[in-house]
Amino acid sequence: MIFLSKKDDWFGNIRGDLLAGIVVALALVPEAIAFSIIAGVDPKVGLYASFCIATIIAIVGGRPGMISAATGAMALLMITLVKEHGLEYLLAATLLTGVLQILAGYLKLGSLMRFVSRSVVTGFVNALAILIFLAQLPELTNVTWHVYAMTAAGLGIIYLFPYLPVLGKNIPSPLVCIVSLTILSQIIGLEIRTVGDMGELPDTLPIFLWPDVPLTLTTLWIILPYAIGLAIVGLLESMMTATIVDDLTDTKSDRNRECKGQGIANIGAGLMGGMAGCAMIGQSIINIKSGGRGRLSTLTAGIFLLILVVFLGEWLKQIPMAALVAVMIMVSIGTFSWSSIRDIKSHPLSSSVVMVATVIVVVSTHNLALGVFVGVLLSALFFANKISRFMVVKHSISAEKERLYQVTGQIFFASADKFVDAFDFHEVVNKVAIDLSHAHFWDISAVGALDKVVIKFRRDGAEVEIIGMNDATKTVIDKFAVHNDPAAVEKMMTGH
Repeated sequence: MIFLSKKDDWFGNIRGDLLAGIVVALALVPEAIAFSIIAGVDPKVGLYASFCIATIIAIVGGRPGMISAATGAMALLMITLVKEHGLEYLLAATLLTGVLQILAGYLKLGSLMRFVSRSVVTGFVNALAILIFLAQLPELTNVTWHVYAMTAAGLGIIYLFPYLPVLGKNIPSPLVCIVSLTILSQIIGLEIRTVGDMGELPDTLPIFLWPDVPLTLTTLWIILPYAIGLAIVGLLESMMTATIVDDLTDTKSDRNRECKGQGIANIGAGLMGGMAGCAMIGQSIINIKSGGRGRLSTLTAGIFLLILVVFLGEWLKQIPMAALVAVMIMVSIGTFSWSSIRDIKSHPLSSSVVMVATVIVVVSTHNLALGVFVGVLLSALFFANKISRFMVVKHSISAEKERLYQVTGQIFFASADKFVDAFDFHEVVNKVAIDLSHAHFWDISAVGALDKVVIKFRRDGAEVEIIGMNDATKTVIDKFAVHNDPAAVEKMMTGH
């Protein structure tokens, strides 16, 4: 069965997973409410979505220990749909998003992550770290000194508590931070912003809701563009987060299973009145740093989140936002790849440019997909340019005026012009042999360059022979080359 999991994924780290899941649930509450506000829907839409997605993905996802819920990247794509058509159309778009993501899983699109370079991943991570930090600034602007003191105290607890013997290694410091600062603020009676000030918490369990929209093509055309965008951004952020968690835990994730799992989770969220979501790098980092490793931590986060908002809402409302800000600042600091700054001079210039460009685009646009697209595009261009430089053409001549050209390297669109320029068409020779034993032709640009070379030599009266082609090169040349077709050659020469 595709969604069966190993026993260790569930019960290999019970205590660590349970405690980490509780920390994540506490951190999810303000995030889910904030993302709901961004999307223009009631806070319960984000909270229900986070519960459903986290609970379902724990069972069907391909990356144990990764946290998925409602996210800001997805919320930004929903604003226009909600404003113009309302919540019901958002729920329908969420269902369609899930279907598209399941389809992507069966098409094995998760394997496309191999085309994302390490520089892009580093840029993505750094950009998210910056965005996470910037998202905390509203909680630290125009506030009393008590908020700064509480935040500083929270950071002190998070970073110093792990040094305590016994307790420091067995209890996640973010959990200690949240609990202790909540108790302290209640004892002192501080008038500072709390979770309760973020928005009204739901007091009932989610119920099954089929979107109340007309089942027509018109409805499909309305929600399809949004669903496609949500599916792409959701999978992209999930795949990138999975890569980061893989590195942190030194384990491998099943990306195609994760695509299907995200789809199933979003369908579940849509049917329970929730918005679409995906993996969350911030909460995933909190989970890992709090000791969470298995599916139980994600399941605990989802279930405890529901218990918090529905049954323990009055207690939850008392948590000072300063405590959660301290946790998120810790996440921001831990997420940022500081070595990428230290090594920027020693790394290749192209890698540094890709990393910095990804950061700039993501931070300036808040569009993760656009930032990664720019990074991948730049990586491809730099790679193509680098490979094209390794193409070399050497030549020698015999006493019978027979010129031998030996080609080494990859011939494709970026090296095609260099390939043509390597031949001397002004030299008078009787025969030209082009040795492709150490060359590989990749595309029609390369074949077109070869056609140009052969036709020019033949036009000047030289006999041309192509030798040493490997099977792949021979296949592409036989299929697309025209230098042995007189009619095609005449058409190239005359332009008609």
